[in-house]
Amino acid sequence: MSADTPSIINRMSHAISLSANLSDTEQHNVGSLIELLPAECADSKSGTEQTVLDIKAFVDGCGLACPMPLLKTKVALRGVSVGESLYVVATDPNSRADITAFCRQSQQASASSHLNLIVNAATEITELSAVNSTSSQRFDTIYHFIITKTDSN
Repeated sequence: MSADTPSIINRMSHAISLSANLSDTEQHNVGSLIELLPAECADSKSGTEQTVLDIKAFVDGCGLACPMPLLKTKVALRGVSVGESLYVVATDPNSRADITAFCRQSQQASASSHLNLIVNAATEITELSAVNSTSSQRFDTIYHFIITKTDSN
């Protein structure tokens, strides 16, 4: 994929734009992982236009135990601006509760920006190497999160 133009993936009720900031390897891995998502995993609002998610960063938390996926997510969100998204994958089941609670807490805080958890889905997979050829680790489930930073006003 060219670094000059972002890649657009139509999936779910969203079009997903992969930023040129992502390396070619990250773009390939994210594209492969997004294809695993079920079509109905995002909240879709009938009658509305398709939302474009602008993925600027990617966190691969596969194989990491709690709380590392959440900590890596927090660090990566520092580089994401309002209106941009972070794509996170993890294999630790505790990540689902941790990341969901973290996003919910951001909406209750009086911070200048909130975190909107757009995708919170799990996919069954027998071998991560089917997605990422550099890994030989085996997992039963991959948890997917797309977090968009929004303006609190």
